Amino acid sequence: MDFDLSEEQQLLKDNVDRLTANRYAEIKTRTELMKSAKGYSEAFWKEFAEMGLLAIPFAEEHGGMGQGAIETMLVGEAFGRAQVLEPYFPTVILAGSALRLGAGEAMKAAVIPEVAAGTLTLAFAHQEPEARFDLANVTTSAKADGKGGYVLEGAKCVVLGGDSADKLVVSARVSGDRASKDGLALFLVDANAPGVTRKGYPTQDGTRAADVTLSGVKVGADGVIGEAGKAYPVIERTVQNGIAYLAAEAVGGMNALHELTVEYLKTRKQFGVPIGSFQVLQHRSVDMFVSVEQAKSMALYACVMVDEPDESERRRAMHAVKVQIGKSARHVGQEAIQLHGGIGMTMEYKGGHYFKRLTMIDLMFGNADHHLRELTKAGGLLAA
Repeated sequence: MDFDLSEEQQLLKDNVDRLTANRYAEIKTRTELMKSAKGYSEAFWKEFAEMGLLAIPFAEEHGGMGQGAIETMLVGEAFGRAQVLEPYFPTVILAGSALRLGAGEAMKAAVIPEVAAGTLTLAFAHQEPEARFDLANVTTSAKADGKGGYVLEGAKCVVLGGDSADKLVVSARVSGDRASKDGLALFLVDANAPGVTRKGYPTQDGTRAADVTLSGVKVGADGVIGEAGKAYPVIERTVQNGIAYLAAEAVGGMNALHELTVEYLKTRKQFGVPIGSFQVLQHRSVDMFVSVEQAKSMALYACVMVDEPDESERRRAMHAVKVQIGKSARHVGQEAIQLHGGIGMTMEYKGGHYFKRLTMIDLMFGNADHHLRELTKAGGLLAA
């Protein structure tokens, strides 16, 4: 298998790396954006749209670029290295995947061009307070109104980018028990529709999220994504796309954090010599490097397997990816903080920002321990 980038992919990588490095060159830029009304730069978002980054995974007939997992991985890695705050993950990867995989042609034609142009932001409102990591555990209800539409009642929590999104992709149950995979549906809801209440807040990694309450929210037949009651496969695929992207973002962050740590070991002095000359610290930095390389391998594996047609193989692969990414992120993050000492935890230094983001990535959609249990239940990566 050829793992070399094509000429077009290399050009994309170079351009995204250069743009994000320039825009987030100073940690001050990130900390100031975190305090802004939306928590990100609308000017930067427009630049991403002009470069075509928001159009990458969508089909050309819907205003996209028709590219795949490798191109998305390149963006994720660059965004992880730069610690980008713009809502690419909730808009393009999560909600965008739900539309791309489940929506009808009319909805795709109406919504995706606006997403690609940077004029419409989305959020994936699926997580509920008591669900933990069970994707099927949904209590938000959708009752048919007799006119082809539905009325939504319920609550969603930690909706990434949900406080500033223009529209929400909401999961709700039309039938079945609360943990049943059957009976789930997805709806495209205007974030400012009557009955929608959003409580926004900053998350630990500097991005933003919201708790969303739905009270008598009316959605017309044109707001139903795919077939009502059959949405679980789309939800699962959406989350798997999210895991693949997060793996790439984590690699970008771990790479940068390792480089930052090695540079610190070369310049910080104790007893008149750089602390990087101490063999025990050299060994620890090498162990960090090994963890980064293991994560890189699994990020590539995620790209290969995210579109695997066999759902059981794809599911096992994503469990394995999340296990290794979580373990590597924890190891690299903790070692970086310890080797930096007190400065590593300050918000005036990039190291602390990387550590917090890597910690959040480990927890998203289930931490390493959760996915290890699920992988074990499935019989391991190479199940019989």
